[in-house]
Amino acid sequence: MAATLSLTQFLTLDGVCQAPGGSQEDPSDGFDLGGWSVPYGDEDFGRFVSEVFERPTAFLLGRRTYEIFASYWPKQTDPADPVAGKLNTLPKYVASNTLDTADWAGSTLLGGDVAKEVATLKERTDGEIQMHGSGGLARSLMEHDLIDTLHLLVFPIVLGKGRRLFADGARPTAFRHIEASTTGAGVGIHTYALAGRPSYGDY
Repeated sequence: MAATLSLTQFLTLDGVCQAPGGSQEDPSDGFDLGGWSVPYGDEDFGRFVSEVFERPTAFLLGRRTYEIFASYWPKQTDPADPVAGKLNTLPKYVASNTLDTADWAGSTLLGGDVAKEVATLKERTDGEIQMHGSGGLARSLMEHDLIDTLHLLVFPIVLGKGRRLFADGARPTAFRHIEASTTGAGVGIHTYALAGRPSYGDY
């Protein structure tokens, strides 16, 4: 049975997904507002993240996210850490045509036609392959309907600049809303399943 591919993404109200976790996480293009999700990291948020990391059988990461993760998570060796335990032991597939090596244990590079490589990966993998962040890769894969589930965490903040998950020119796509909750700090957690092409009408 083919794997499903899920994306967990942190978003501001105006759709920015760049550098939620730290001031120097991704300052590319002059972005100086990194770490914007940190003030909202309450117990409800932590519980959701822990639940997400109970499910994967593998991870798929874009180059930028891979480099950020690989600089941090291998140093986290607490066996009780639900995130580090999975990231450091499960297979990690890195979609990149610029990296020559991926040295984090369990990492495999996917190059060339990434959409084709990911479709093949899904066919030969069981369970749930998870993407975290990796906005550029996510946009590419959504063009081919390869992401089955979106977990969008919408933070009550507007930044006014930064890279967005859904940019102008994105492929029109319909999703089915299947679950929602709100953390004590006001983060809306929404889960959507891919539903195909949108339909249109008039009021």
